Amino acid sequence: MRHYTARRAARVLLVDAADRLLLFRGFDPARPEGGRWWFTPGGGLDPGETYAECAARELAEETGLRLTAAAFGEPVHADLTEFTFDGVWYRQEQRFFLVRVAAHEVDTTGFSEIERGSVDGHRWWSTRELGATGERCYPPDLPAVLARALADRSALVDIPAAGNLPLSERSAVVDDLTLGDNNPTVAGDPTC
Repeated sequence: MRHYTARRAARVLLVDAADRLLLFRGFDPARPEGGRWWFTPGGGLDPGETYAECAARELAEETGLRLTAAAFGEPVHADLTEFTFDGVWYRQEQRFFLVRVAAHEVDTTGFSEIERGSVDGHRWWSTRELGATGERCYPPDLPAVLARALADRSALVDIPAAGNLPLSERSAVVDDLTLGDNNPTVAGDPTC
C-alpha cells in the first residue's frame, strides 16, 4: 500500500496579452529517466497561508512577478492529483488562479535548490499550441482548463504594465478563498 503525503497547492495560469500561457519544463530528480513535463508556476501552501498568499509567493519566487495576495481573484479551477516527486508520493489538492500581464520577462533567480535542479526551461504557449502538443502537461486537462478560464473572464486578474504597479498601490486585504460547490476532481494522464 502506497503512503501519500497530503499537500495543498496554489497554481497560476499566467497569460500574456496574446493569451499565451507560461509553463515550466521539469523532471523528477529521483527519476530523471522518467521524462520531462510542462507545468504552471505554483507550489505548496506554507502553514497558515491562504491559496492566494501562496500563489503570490510562488509567482514571485518562480517568475519574479510580484503581486499581493489581494491582487488575485477567485480560483478558476480546482483538482486533486496524485504524483511522485523526489521519492515522495503526494496527494495534492490544488487551486488555479488566472492572471494576465501585458508582457513579462521571467526571472527564475528565486528558484529553490530543488527547482534549480529539476526545472530546465520555460516558454509561453498559445492555446492552439497547447491543444496540439503531444508533450506531457499538468494538469492533464490543461488546454480545457485554460480555455474555460479565458472564456469566462470573470475571475481574470488583468495586471497593467507587467504588474509593475508599486505594491503600496494595491490593497493588502486578503480573504481566505473557498470554492463552494466546485469539488476537486482527480487528474489522470498528463498529456496536454
